[in-house]
Amino acid sequence: MNPLCGRCNLVVYPTEKVNCLDKYWHKGCFSCEVCKMTLNMKNYKGFEKRPYCNAHYPKTNFTCVADTPENLRLKQQSKMQSQVLYREDFEKNKGKGFSVVADTPEMQRIKKSQNQISNIKYHEDFEKRKTGGEVPYQQPSNPCPGAYQPPAASQNFHCEPAPEPVQQAAAAPPPGSGKRYRAVYDYAAADEDEVSFLDGDVIIDVQQIDEGWMYGRVERTGQQGMLPANYVEAV
Repeated sequence: MNPLCGRCNLVVYPTEKVNCLDKYWHKGCFSCEVCKMTLNMKNYKGFEKRPYCNAHYPKTNFTCVADTPENLRLKQQSKMQSQVLYREDFEKNKGKGFSVVADTPEMQRIKKSQNQISNIKYHEDFEKRKTGGEVPYQQPSNPCPGAYQPPAASQNFHCEPAPEPVQQAAAAPPPGSGKRYRAVYDYAAADEDEVSFLDGDVIIDVQQIDEGWMYGRVERTGQQGMLPANYVEAV
């Protein structure tokens, strides 16, 4: 018994039979469901046991998953599992975020070194105040080495022996109000305008220069100069 066509439901004879998609078709009935273009075994695409051409083949779209109670439960469970590592790290590092460093002699030495490095700017400011805030004079290049060249309008250079530079002593600040200070740390002068002292030395004739530096005289040695304010305390 001959089968029926999958489209026209008429009898399909062997000479015009096409067996595809679990059905039998007439050669003329095996066409696209949309545009009715006749297909063959090489160019057809099947979808739900119906033939389609390449242009009208149905494309699947993404579907939105409904927020059912089961999906919400799975979502919450995944979120909790993803936080396991974070919680383990948090418990391991708990209490380690802030640490108190003991004020050991080594830490005091490092702090002292850092303070000396940070005091460079104070030295520069002090030197500027001594010179009135002007840039020191720099002698221009001289064609005669070791000779002084006075400024002249002519181009003829006259070489004369250079005069010896006269060192001007830095004027000490006026005496202070008689306050006495006691050194709480040892300090070694890092510049010629500073003064060295030992822990326990008494500093007299002190005048405050700024927040970081003072000018005073060490009572034990009689030397006077600049000293860091954070190395002494008022008596």
